[in-house]
Amino acid sequence: MLKKILYSSLLSFLITGYAHAQDSFSPIKLKSVSGKQINFAEVAASSKDTIVVVSFWATWCIPCISELDNINEVFKEKQAIKPFKFIGVAIDDSRTAQRVKPFVAGKGWQFDVLIDINSELKRALNVTDVPHVMIIKNNKIVYRHTGYIVGEEDNLFEKIKSL
Repeated sequence: MLKKILYSSLLSFLITGYAHAQDSFSPIKLKSVSGKQINFAEVAASSKDTIVVVSFWATWCIPCISELDNINEVFKEKQAIKPFKFIGVAIDDSRTAQRVKPFVAGKGWQFDVLIDINSELKRALNVTDVPHVMIIKNNKIVYRHTGYIVGEEDNLFEKIKSL
């Protein structure tokens, strides 16, 4: 019986991501591509009014870029249906972080991009691989998904609509 329950839980985790009850977020400071300091705990706290979607990515990650390009294509349209805040968090390290700002400018992404240069936020939220998307609502992580296959952004938007 226990084996069946564990298998079911693992299967659910792998297919749909998992919710993680988090009472508060660390006041980790990240920089926006414009150079402004952003306190992630304040961003997460804003999820009481508007859902916050966070996508961890890197300039060297092809699936990440594909996902963010596809999200960007329909970003304004999806926000008109159900308002949400979308933030891309670049995990590029000190060797590649200087590429993030020109990369984002060249892409013309319409959402905010922050840089987690020391991977503090990535570690605090237990993000092991990119792309990694999470939805925060009422200051709690209610959904996570790692990896990307074209079309998965539709599942993400359906999840946002359901919250």
